Parts: sequence; structure tokens; C-alpha cells
Amino acid sequence: MVLGVAGLSVGLALGGVVLLVALGWTLQRTVDEEAFRTADAVARLAGENALPDPLPVAGGQLRVQVVDSAGRIRAASIDADRLVPMVRPDQLTGTGRQRTVVPGQRLGWEGPVRVVAVPARSAGEPVTVLVGRSTVDVRHATQAARTVLLVAFPLLVGLLAVVAWRVVGATLRPVEALRSGAAEITGRDAAGRLPVPASQDEIHRLAVTLNDMLDRLAAARARQRSFLADAAHELRSPLTNMRTELEVAQRLGDRTDWPAVAADLLTDTERLGRLVDDLLLLARLDEEPAQQVDHLRAAEPVELGALLTEVAARWPGPTAGTGPAVSPEVTVVAAAGAVWTVGVPDELRRVLGNLVDNAVRHARTRVVLAVEPAAEGAYHLVTVTDDGPGIPVADRERVFRRFARLDEGRARDAGGAGLGLAIVRELVRRGGGTITLDDAHPGLTVRLHLPVLPDPD
Repeated sequence: MVLGVAGLSVGLALGGVVLLVALGWTLQRTVDEEAFRTADAVARLAGENALPDPLPVAGGQLRVQVVDSAGRIRAASIDADRLVPMVRPDQLTGTGRQRTVVPGQRLGWEGPVRVVAVPARSAGEPVTVLVGRSTVDVRHATQAARTVLLVAFPLLVGLLAVVAWRVVGATLRPVEALRSGAAEITGRDAAGRLPVPASQDEIHRLAVTLNDMLDRLAAARARQRSFLADAAHELRSPLTNMRTELEVAQRLGDRTDWPAVAADLLTDTERLGRLVDDLLLLARLDEEPAQQVDHLRAAEPVELGALLTEVAARWPGPTAGTGPAVSPEVTVVAAAGAVWTVGVPDELRRVLGNLVDNAVRHARTRVVLAVEPAAEGAYHLVTVTDDGPGIPVADRERVFRRFARLDEGRARDAGGAGLGLAIVRELVRRGGGTITLDDAHPGLTVRLHLPVLPDPD
């Protein structure tokens, strides 16, 4: 605010100087115009050889002399000197209109006198009409304006400073409230909201925007705390199992079946490794702006039929013999021709692998993978269908959240950590596709839309 008042003061000072200069120039021009009008009138009388003596002049502010080429005064106004011309003859050019300033003492006036000269002819010989006009009133008017400005300028600056202080204070008061509210929220390290002013202006919109940002940050912190708690819980489970097995084996001593313990530890280690890999993948996916360029560089054409066959080969299906099936049958329904998409092959394998693994875990007898080429539009359709219990409509969005598992899934010892579908959605979204869940009557159908790429052949 101090800088603003200082800048305003400088501007007002410059404006005052310009005003004084303009006022002086305007008044001086008015004096010259009045003198020239009188000189022109007398010059016309001289041209008509009708110069009266004394010369008629309106008012007492003007003095007129008619001087010949020898410097003699041929005629003068009643109060003008009849012996000494107002301007010396050597100062007159004799051609053109002139103006000059002479000391007022020569004419019996105070201060400088403005004298104009207009050439004319009288009785056939050249003469010069001299008209003098005192500039005392001009000087007085200028001094009065200067005095008014010198008195009014400090008062005006002081008034503007007070007004600016009040206006700026009233304007910044909501900003100060926002600052103190932000400091209070930061100090207690908790969620909160900033005060929103009632005025519908920029400060109001700023407060609303900041509150929206705080809500998003609070939601992000809540998701982060939940994520850390879930990750810690999931990591603790295999570690607890491994520690328990090792403590039991240590107490049993020579009676410990070390091959069985090693197998159990290897199982828990693999589960722990998968969980760590999933967490690292999600961390990389959360850094999408930094990873997007690498993702685009790694994308390449992928034939979906071959990819489905490759993924399905990981699940050999029911075991031959009289015993029960160890896993449902996984079949592939391929399209008539090649179906090409564009993406990162490892990511597409991860997507389909997670979907098939989830379907096999819940299916009763079969899992069907199918691909339908895009007839019209920009997406191929890949479906993964199982005949399991399905997912209720109310839970179909929740299963895509991180560490989200339905109660039935949590009851399974072989169940995952609840990260599979979350990873699938992130990878599909980054690849430009979509994923939805539908009923299969019975079971569940996962519908995966992947972008079309023309056959490269």
C-alpha cells in the first residue's frame, strides 16, 4: 500500500506540474491574442489614414504606439509614452508579426510586459503598431494556482492514503482470514475448512477453490492412511506365518519336517513377493505423468487371439483321473481372423492374467475367454466369463478399489490381497481402454474394451 500511495503522489505531482505549465501557456496565449486583435484593428486604421490621436483602447490593460521606420512615435494611446517606443527600432525587423517581452519599468508597470508588433502602412510609408499588455495578472493567476496545489496536494495525498488504507484493509481482511485459517489448519495438522466471505467476488471464489483443494487433500490423506494400513496388514500376514512356522520348527528340533517347512516358507515368500510387486506397480501407476512417455514408447501392435491363448495356457484345467478337478477348465473362443490392438504386451498379459486368475479362483467348472473384433468404432471387445457366484451390482465398483475384497473372497486362504482388479483398471485406463462387469447368468462377465489397430500386414 505504501508503494501505491507513493506512486500516486508522484503521479499527482507530475500532474500538478503539467497543469501549471498548461495554465501558464494558455493565459499567455490569451494575452497575445488580445494584443494582436488590438494591433490588427489599429493597423487597419493606419492603412486607411484614419489614425486618431490618442488611439482608442478598451480598458487600461493595453498600451498602443504607432512607430515609423525612424523610431518616431506617430500616434499613441492616452496612457502610452509619446517619446520612447516600447521596443527599440533595432529590435524590429519591419516584416512579419513579432512578439517580445520587455521590463515593465520602461512602461510604468510592474513585472514583465508582453509586446506584439504588427507591420502596417500609413500615408504610403511603413509603420509598426506596438501593443503592450501587462502579464502581472497571468503571473498572479499562476502563483495562485501553484499555492492552491501546494496546499491541496498534501491534504489530497493524506486523504487518499487514509482511503486506500481503509479500502485495502477491508479488501485484505478476508485474505488475512484465509491466511490465519490456513495457519491454524497447518498447525494442528488436521482437516479443516477456510472461512468463505459472503461477497461474491474473487476472494469468495478463491476461498471456495481452496476449500475444494483441502477436501481433495484430506481425501488423499485418508486414502493414503487406509492404503498404508491395508498394506501393512497384508504384509504382516505372510511374515507372521513365516515367523510362526520357524518358531514351531525351532521348538520341535530334530522332529521338524524341514522340507515341509521350506515348502510353506516358499509359498509365503512367493505371496509376499507378489504383494510387493503389486504395490510397486501401483506406485509407478500413480506417477502417470512421469511414466506416460515411457508407456507410449513401449506400446506396440499386439494380436489378441494369440495373447488370449498364451494367457489361458497357464491354467491347464481339470486333472485327469477319478479325483476332483483342481481347477476349472479355461477355454478360448478366438475370432475368425487376427484382431490387433496397440499396447504394452507385458501390461496386457498382466491385465488378462489377473482377470483369468480371479475368474479361476471363483469359477465352478469353466472360464471362457473370447474376443470380438470391432465391427464399427474404435474398440475391440475381450470378455472373461466364469460360472461362479458373481458379484452383486452394488459391489461392482467397490471391487476395483485397492485392498477391496468381498466377504466371500476374504474367507479364502488362497485369495489375493485385493489389488488385482485395481491394477487391471489402472493399466486399462492408461492404455486407452475401459473395463466393466456384467452378469453371466450364472457367474460374471468382465468386458474389456481395447483400442483398435489396423492389421499391420
